[in-house]
Amino acid sequence: MAAQKSKVYFYNMRAGRASESISKKVANLFDRAGFSNVIVKDKLTAIKIHFGEKGNNAFINPIYVRQIVNKIKEKGGKPFLTDSNTLYKGSRSNAVDHLITATENGFAYSVVNAPIIISDGLYSKDSVDVNIDKKHFKDVKISSGIYHADSMIVLSHFKGHNTAGFGGAIKNLAMGCAPAAGKQKQHSTSKPKVGKDCKLCKMCIKSCPVDAISIIDGSAYIDPEICIGCGECVSMCTYNVIRPQWGTAMDAFIERMTEYAYGAWLDKKGKIAFINFVINVTPLCDCVPWSDVPIVPDIGILASFDPVAIDQASYDLVNEQVGNPVSAIGNDGYGLKTGEDKFKAIHPDTKGELQLSYGEKLGLGSREYELIY
Repeated sequence: MAAQKSKVYFYNMRAGRASESISKKVANLFDRAGFSNVIVKDKLTAIKIHFGEKGNNAFINPIYVRQIVNKIKEKGGKPFLTDSNTLYKGSRSNAVDHLITATENGFAYSVVNAPIIISDGLYSKDSVDVNIDKKHFKDVKISSGIYHADSMIVLSHFKGHNTAGFGGAIKNLAMGCAPAAGKQKQHSTSKPKVGKDCKLCKMCIKSCPVDAISIIDGSAYIDPEICIGCGECVSMCTYNVIRPQWGTAMDAFIERMTEYAYGAWLDKKGKIAFINFVINVTPLCDCVPWSDVPIVPDIGILASFDPVAIDQASYDLVNEQVGNPVSAIGNDGYGLKTGEDKFKAIHPDTKGELQLSYGEKLGLGSREYELIY
């Protein structure tokens, strides 16, 4: 007997009247998907979200987030917005800068109707070890504010990523729910190198959290003994001369990341739900301080209790689109046609699909889904 498919609810981005506004659709998805079942009266519900780096504008619109806040309050829950501090140097590497960035990007209480709590504390030191006993990790570090919340709604902007291939619910659970030390453990297999034609812009030096990069013989040099493999120099190199030296390490990185997602999900099993915004599908994560042209047209919003199914559905919907020829996909042509892998087109060395297959193997969810319009 075939296994039952996971339900993924979907709204497209079309609107012709007030009742079809995106804000209304977000609120309706909450009800249609049955998310009220994870809300407990007078208990704390974390809304896991990425607040966006300064200079980035592709993150989830705070107006949409308010709809989820209001729904949680209607059900008697006590919502708060949360994220963990970053491993790299930037505008979110400590709780004070993180809160300032979130507020400047529109996540003020007056807009979202809920407070913000940075889940791993002032300097990313607050976490709980969660036992998972998997291939790469016996225990994973989960940010305290997320671990101790009674339930969680995970809001993810689905987009490309230079090392993970793409980022959705699984990556949001993995990197987003881990303190800096947990992020480092996930990244530790990737040690990038500087290729030819370094332009000496020094952006990599400014972004490195451990000062592993220096200028030697007229080029940036990454000391492999100091490098922690966070990959931020790869994202920050606008000339594309810094590349991860993956080899067989790519599988290990994706598996480590997915095991962290499993650890964040495990304690919340039965009390966690997911919404993916497949809009502004940019080539890179919202961690970079800019937003490039979307690689496909805006698609829609998805909701599910299954993080693997919602990411699989988001991935499939993106690949069904015709690629944007004036985006990063247009650089060499692959990915422009419907059915071609859009994320492989912009990040050919990545293995994003491994998030889905390994997540299913771990028991995080199912790749088989029913898309409910």
